Amino acid sequence: MKKVTSAAVSLVLFAAAAWLVWQWFFCRFYVPINCMAVITAKTGAPLPPGQILAQKGQKGVQEDVLGEGRHFLNPFLYEHDIVPVTIIPAGKVGVVTSKVGNELPAGEFLADPGQKGIWRKILGPGKYRMNPVGYRIDIIEAISIPIGYDGVITSLSGKQAAQGQFAAPDQKGVRQDILQPGLYYINPREFSVNVLEIGVNQVSLLGKKGSEVITKGQIVTQNRAMEELQRSLLMEQQEKRAGYLSKARAPAPAKTTAAEQPREAPKPLGDESISTFVLNQFVEFPSRDGFEISLDMTVEFELLPKYIAWMYRSYGDLPAAVDKIIMPQILSVSRLKGSAYGARDFIVGEGREKFQNDLTEALARTLAERRIIVHSALIRHVNVPMQILDPIQQASIAQEQDLTNEEKQNTAKKMAQLNTELSLIEQRREQVAQETKKIKAEIGADQEKQVAEIRGNTLKRVAQIEKETAGVRAEKTVRLGRAESERIRMVEGERARGFQLKVKAFGEPMAYNLWTLADGLSDQLAVNILHAGDGTLWTDLEKARLGDLGGARVMKGKK
Repeated sequence: MKKVTSAAVSLVLFAAAAWLVWQWFFCRFYVPINCMAVITAKTGAPLPPGQILAQKGQKGVQEDVLGEGRHFLNPFLYEHDIVPVTIIPAGKVGVVTSKVGNELPAGEFLADPGQKGIWRKILGPGKYRMNPVGYRIDIIEAISIPIGYDGVITSLSGKQAAQGQFAAPDQKGVRQDILQPGLYYINPREFSVNVLEIGVNQVSLLGKKGSEVITKGQIVTQNRAMEELQRSLLMEQQEKRAGYLSKARAPAPAKTTAAEQPREAPKPLGDESISTFVLNQFVEFPSRDGFEISLDMTVEFELLPKYIAWMYRSYGDLPAAVDKIIMPQILSVSRLKGSAYGARDFIVGEGREKFQNDLTEALARTLAERRIIVHSALIRHVNVPMQILDPIQQASIAQEQDLTNEEKQNTAKKMAQLNTELSLIEQRREQVAQETKKIKAEIGADQEKQVAEIRGNTLKRVAQIEKETAGVRAEKTVRLGRAESERIRMVEGERARGFQLKVKAFGEPMAYNLWTLADGLSDQLAVNILHAGDGTLWTDLEKARLGDLGGARVMKGKK
């Protein structure tokens, strides 16, 4: 029994080891970072007609993919293909085209998830694992509206909106809502966005040379610091406008036409040149006195954001709006107003200024009805026929010459007056200088006199103070001497009185003197009595030693 059990355990361990070897060395595969594995099943139920991605249990390319990491699949049952995942960077969007799903209804071209076709939903920046067999992802740039522009939205799907009406959310056509400056992730298959300049733009009419429209786009696109998305969007705008201008191109007659043609094609954004739209239009009209006049002018106009969508829906892009609205009004009003002035009025400053003001007011009033604000219409140059310009210029030159001569005479008179005034000024200056010296001398003498008087008074006062001080000092000395003598007298008098009292106490002066002598002796004084032998006392005293002598010691105070 034990042998059977051991054999069974060994068999199980061998099977487990074999299974591990099989899985680790034959079934294992690794999916790197930013990749995915597309799995193909070799066995299973066959796919129905029209189905290209298989589900679990079906034979073929599996719809689900495997992400990064380690995986184990039986190589006899499955195949795998490592492909990169779809990475959508910032500022980009992904448009998905599904090859699988239900068919779209008739008339629809945008699909929802689960339907076949272009998805209405877009993919924003990020990483996506979608089976490339069933889905195609096109990465395109997002919409970045630059500052100074607004984006007009045109819906490309749905039922067509009524003529002259904005499109509703489920209709096709121009939408009323616009895009402010910023970044937008929009499906370009569902919406078309056209950027239009807001704010002030210019239309310049160059007389018989033609006209040009200068918009802020031609300056902004040259800014090398602009974000790449905005640069690309503005480049696309230039290409669209170039297409419009090429369609509208027509031969220009000798005089006014309404056609436009591009002077040059849009250039790459790195090019330093500025593309402008040249219009074969110019202002030419007969004056009140029958002379042909042509003008060079610049009209500054402004488009407000709230009217941009209406403008685009009614007329199209900015070049079309200029061609259909602004330029015809400029030409019409200029001719209408200019025909009321004579040729001389365009040469003389006052008449030219009055015409410019009238033209600006009329254009502002007319274009305000079209929701365009006109700020100014500046007349830069007026072309007048030479047969009238030359006489007027000669007359003006002669008049100016007369005025110049008259001014020269007036200048000579003024110079003479000036010289006279200069001589008087010099004379007056010398007079003032002499008077100044006199005043300075008088002031100096007076100052010296005042200083001497102050010095004398000061010395007199000092002497007086010193005299008073000496008197006080003498009086102080006298009083101090008197006080000292009085002190000595009183002290010495009291001391003599004390002596008198002491003598009186002892009864007689001799007794007091003896007391004074005794009181003055030291307490250590000793009296030795020596017994003298033969010979003289002094001789014995020199030889004697006090220690060997006998006698009695009389101490102070003993009797």
